[in-house]
Amino acid sequence: MVGIVIVSHSAKIADGTKELALQVAKQNQPIQAVGGISTGEMGTEPMRIKMAIELANEGQGVVVLADLGSAILNVDLACELLPDDVAKQVVLADAPLVEGTIGAVVEAALGSELQKVVKTAEAAKTIQKM
Repeated sequence: MVGIVIVSHSAKIADGTKELALQVAKQNQPIQAVGGISTGEMGTEPMRIKMAIELANEGQGVVVLADLGSAILNVDLACELLPDDVAKQVVLADAPLVEGTIGAVVEAALGSELQKVVKTAEAAKTIQKM
């Protein structure tokens, strides 16, 4: 199954998004949340993101969703630290964090391939709320 990694500057946002995603997830679906830095402050760290990717990786790829600019930069750095064969199967989705995560989790739970999970996550950009 495609793994999902949620990256936020805030541990509460990452954990809350994961909690929401687990409501629609398949049992034992690989979802990792990484928020804040190791001291408990706001921010993101490439090594923590790398570890989350490794934990979420079951061999079918990993979709990463991130909140803000430096999180995106640190996802890129984390991927550089991964072995090439793993890094090639990691995609940072251009999607809103919460809505994109939910779409990705539902699509992954259906057993879809990596690119379909990414496409579904990114389609969340077009969801109209009114």
